[in-house]
Amino acid sequence: MAQPTSLAEWEALWTQQRDAVIKRIKDNGWGKSADGKTLTGPEGWTVDLTKCPAGWSDTEGVSDTNIKIGASIAMSGTYADYANLGRAIDFLFGYYNDQGLFKDTTKNVTRKVTYTMKDDGYDAARAIPNVDELLDSDKVFAIWTLGTPPTLKTYDKINQRCVPQPMAMTAHAAWGDPVNHPWTTGAPQPTYSTEAILWGSFIEQHLSEFPADKKVKVASLVQNNDFGKLYDSSFKQFVDESPELKDRIDYVNETIEASAPTVTDPMTTLAAEKPDVWITMLAGTQCTQIVTEAAQNGLKSEATYLFMPQTCAGATFIGKDKLGGDGSAGDGWWLLSPGLKDMKDPAFQSDPYIQWLEGAMKAKGLDPLSSSNLSGGINYGFPVVQALAIAGELPGGVTRTNLQLALRSLDMTSPMLLPGLQLHMDGLKDAYMVEGGQFMKWNAAKQTYEPQGNVINLDGKAKLCAWDQSTSTCK
Repeated sequence: MAQPTSLAEWEALWTQQRDAVIKRIKDNGWGKSADGKTLTGPEGWTVDLTKCPAGWSDTEGVSDTNIKIGASIAMSGTYADYANLGRAIDFLFGYYNDQGLFKDTTKNVTRKVTYTMKDDGYDAARAIPNVDELLDSDKVFAIWTLGTPPTLKTYDKINQRCVPQPMAMTAHAAWGDPVNHPWTTGAPQPTYSTEAILWGSFIEQHLSEFPADKKVKVASLVQNNDFGKLYDSSFKQFVDESPELKDRIDYVNETIEASAPTVTDPMTTLAAEKPDVWITMLAGTQCTQIVTEAAQNGLKSEATYLFMPQTCAGATFIGKDKLGGDGSAGDGWWLLSPGLKDMKDPAFQSDPYIQWLEGAMKAKGLDPLSSSNLSGGINYGFPVVQALAIAGELPGGVTRTNLQLALRSLDMTSPMLLPGLQLHMDGLKDAYMVEGGQFMKWNAAKQTYEPQGNVINLDGKAKLCAWDQSTSTCK
């Protein structure tokens, strides 16, 4: 399906899609019950509001003029570049504030969103007091969090307080838990477990390229937290359950802390294993360090395939401005792209929405080419912008329950995703906003990721995940 060719066409499409979501909700009578005890939604999704704390307000953080949304996000440390996700979200709210999108037909008012970021440095110990402050002092309407460890450490409390935690900036499978954590929704990108399965499927499909009389050695550097562990355990499980791979793969790995200043030591150890396939299972500044080290220690020349994870997607981590020289160290690296249109990537410079977005950001003093995470932030912010607009048209107007209902019912097209990928959640039937992507390979000469095969769409196929933190598995 061809995408719109102008912002006006996009806006017309989104109006139609919002209207369809609103009609479905109203036709089915979903929403907060008359007695205020239950929230109902699609495909059997319900929330027992009697479990919300005493004094809980469905409209806390909302006035006749303002909607307060807060975020605990890394603005310093090895994950500092991800603060650009928040900067882009703030830009998007600002744009639609000016457009008057956030109407409330129940109260006949138009509001503006105030978005506040607090730095946690990707440290869960710092995220906890940030969230407490946002809940208890700032009294925000909704809370964003970035990263698997900070989100895992805060999502129990946020759900117990019945506060929306929309589009958590992490693709962990745990956010697909609408039964036990109905107020948390995950990233508009494939889960890390889905990505690991697709890595395994890729190796299956390319197995004939390796000598049949020897095992294929796969090596990975794994971040030592729940984020990295999910990548690692999901890949191991796929290999163990694959008839083609279970006796052919020799898998080795090393772990590294997110705060580690360099990746040299574990990379040296793993390069000595002379792996056939390399898979990166981390994020932040270590993404670029991996590419640089692989070029220096022989891994790049020895391995047949080298993979970056979606957490390292975009030109920001592999472009020659980061790698230095002619950027050839990054040439040939593979990626399961989450389908994001990256403003830094020349491949998307002719896209009409990207052209509009770059101009609009420049007008607000943002350099759209400074970070791929600015593109990611628009992708994170877009579903929440649309859900707020939908909530304003529902009975009761902009409330926490209506925001969650809108998110759990969303079926819309993001201008930041490749054609063939849709933003879609459906109550207990589908708890993940996007499950798909496209394999790509970095062309250093052109400074772009080039598609390898078609877009993969696994919408609705991922199972719900009640995450057990003690075993790091889904129940």
